[in-house]
Amino acid sequence: MFTAFRTAKPSQYLKGATGDWEVIIGLEVHAQVASNAKLFSGASTAFGGAPNDHVSLVDAAMPGMLPVINEECVAQAVRTGLGLEAEINLKSVFDRKNYFYPDLPQGYQISQYKSPIVGEGTVRLDMPDGEVVEVGVERLHLEQDAGKSIHDQSPNHTFVDLNRSGVALMEIVSKPDMRSGDEAKAYLSKLRTILRYLGTCDGDMDKGNMRADVNVSVRKPGGELGTRCEIKNVNSIRFVGQAIDYEARRQIGIIEDGGTIKQETRLFDPGKGETRSMRSKEEAHDYRYFPDPDLLPLEFTQAWVDELKAGLPELPDAKKARFIAQYGVTPYDAMVLTLEKASADFYEDVAKGRDAKIAANWVINELFGRLNKEGKSIEESPVSAAQLGGIVDLIVDGTISGKIAKDLFEIVWTEGGDPKTLVETRGLKQVTDTGAIEAAVDAVIAANPDKVEQIKAKPTMAGWFVGQVMKQTGGKANPQAVNEILKAKLGLE
Repeated sequence: MFTAFRTAKPSQYLKGATGDWEVIIGLEVHAQVASNAKLFSGASTAFGGAPNDHVSLVDAAMPGMLPVINEECVAQAVRTGLGLEAEINLKSVFDRKNYFYPDLPQGYQISQYKSPIVGEGTVRLDMPDGEVVEVGVERLHLEQDAGKSIHDQSPNHTFVDLNRSGVALMEIVSKPDMRSGDEAKAYLSKLRTILRYLGTCDGDMDKGNMRADVNVSVRKPGGELGTRCEIKNVNSIRFVGQAIDYEARRQIGIIEDGGTIKQETRLFDPGKGETRSMRSKEEAHDYRYFPDPDLLPLEFTQAWVDELKAGLPELPDAKKARFIAQYGVTPYDAMVLTLEKASADFYEDVAKGRDAKIAANWVINELFGRLNKEGKSIEESPVSAAQLGGIVDLIVDGTISGKIAKDLFEIVWTEGGDPKTLVETRGLKQVTDTGAIEAAVDAVIAANPDKVEQIKAKPTMAGWFVGQVMKQTGGKANPQAVNEILKAKLGLE
């Protein structure tokens, strides 16, 4: 049974017919370990092979076949534990978890129960309102995945694909520290970011490489914990939020109608946006755990852990703090820039030796905005860091204005090319010749005598005149020079 440590803010309470309710949320995340071979065999973990193409005799549970631990999977679990600032247990035990899986041939799952490889840790969430929420990690243990039952190939038979059978999973169990669907989504997103930085899981939820079991209960604020229900195998961050919101309100409705919540396992239906009952929830004793007799206790040294720690990359929280200190970007911009390691690396390539704040603005607003619009990743960007850096250079040295820069970005995005060369060959240079700008200002004033009279009573109309001058010059006039000359001509000093 979960024990709650955090109390929700009043703004997070759900309103019911009988008053406020607090939602208690914990996640059990299954993350596929990034490794070439399975946890206990040498079979490939590659995605997309023909059915039963990546199956060894161990995976198929042939008689006399014994599991052999994959050292790289162990190292990946330890790296993840270190990334979660968690306790690493130098001795852990693999157990048999006994229950029937039609697509797990041995008839039990090799997992870890009382002695996991990783103990308690922490994940810090940067919420939109600026609050930092700490979510405790209860444990991380290694276990093998099951295969896949295929029901749509025959009206009379179910087929089994064992390609996933035996693939290494890290089950990362949070403490029940989340109090809203938004916090749960932020937790899952941050956890995925950490795993990707570490290279221990690719976090691809579409392929099932990361999925979450969501535990939800409700209580009166600060009251006794309610009975929880578990929503199994949610494979989208957005769906996690939807499932929590529906399930919490479902439970509140039942309790307020005088009913009781049954502890059960439920599934989320994305099409209907609701959860439905799957089976009554098993307890640990139902699985009849016992140490696997084919596997010795897993033991390693602190020196080996220290060696793995020394090889870890800079992680998101540390990178975010460095970006704020080194580049002077806002905490929010630093958070956006460090969501993915590839994005952070791209920004650093753009910012190197340049105005880091302008670089951040262009990476976040122009580049990320366009990538999101077109559904592309940073690795698929048609604009390289060198090209975007070239555009920033041209803005900073006054060669082009912000408006011209956006036009130039569009050209580079669609056609490619060197920004500096494009500015030269296409006549995109900013007009800084005060004589030419003054002539354009005079022309606009002469053509609009009525507006000239109005601006004396309403100086805020100066923006209209700036717009007309920019139009007259094809957007190439230096905006600062336009403003200064206009103020002088119209007596707005």
